[in-house]
Amino acid sequence: MDKPKEIKKLAKRIKSLRIEKGYSSYENFAFENGIHRAQYGRYETGTDLQYTSLVKIARAFDMTLEEFFSEGFD
Repeated sequence: MDKPKEIKKLAKRIKSLRIEKGYSSYENFAFENGIHRAQYGRYETGTDLQYTSLVKIARAFDMTLEEFFSEGFD
């Protein structure tokens, strides 16, 4: 089953923000921000996630949800 395009965009945004923060490894980013490594890896590959998880990810990037969704979702 193909993933909805919004989920693909979300995964791409999460990965690009991690890289912008200087983390080449998603595992290091997850560890340093208190996010379970395997779960964070699923977010970057486009697994649907809960709202509370999205809030935690935005906070890890020091962003509001508005800032998080300001790019990559046209």
